[in-house]
Amino acid sequence: MPISKGLQKSEPPWKEWDKKAQKNGLRHQVYAVNGDCYVGEWKDNMKHGKGTQIWKKKGAMYEGDWKFGKRDGYGTLSFSDQEMGKHRKVYSGWWKGDKKSGYGMQFFGPKEYYEGEWCGNQRSGWGRMYYSNGDLYEGQWLKDKPHGEGMLRQKNGNRYEGYWQRGMKNGSGRFFHLDHGQLFEGFWVDDVAKCGTMIDFGRDEAPEPTQFPIPEIKILDPDGVLEEALAMFKKPEEEED
Repeated sequence: MPISKGLQKSEPPWKEWDKKAQKNGLRHQVYAVNGDCYVGEWKDNMKHGKGTQIWKKKGAMYEGDWKFGKRDGYGTLSFSDQEMGKHRKVYSGWWKGDKKSGYGMQFFGPKEYYEGEWCGNQRSGWGRMYYSNGDLYEGQWLKDKPHGEGMLRQKNGNRYEGYWQRGMKNGSGRFFHLDHGQLFEGFWVDDVAKCGTMIDFGRDEAPEPTQFPIPEIKILDPDGVLEEALAMFKKPEEEED
């Protein structure tokens, strides 16, 4: 008795095309309509793993780790430099959810850069900032500004050690006027020294010492006077809170 075999049903062509279009694993260059280009690893049609993305309009390039379509892990962001004829590194460090997060180094100019901690594309945590004018800030940051304890060393050697808020000296601190051989210790409000004491400090070694040393002045209750002055300036801050 003859045995008849049923014909196998063939899948429609679009299903085969769809399988081939799915991006998984390592791919060669994939171009977008706007000219952007990506080469690297994919997972479920998303950039995932190691890869390089070039944004044509921005002239930007990212090389590093990806996770489900976003920059996540360690990577370097560069921008095209027309004068140099190549890409110039802008940021190198850690990313999370497409934003700079963790430890990284950002270049703001040839002689101005930051190295330290980031959170959500902003300098937050501990970090060191080198300014183009030769100044250096080292300490705590919050929302892209010095905030907390930190030290600012100026190009001429003078330095401030103390507390900061919103990028300004706020709270107790010490300012070393090493060029004149003096030390001021007191309390600051929005970059302005409100009260404190000034003494000679390394005056004999200072390059431009003051003409006369600070005379010794005594008051009966120096601690009480300073405590009263501090209370006056702290009171408005407490009322604002």
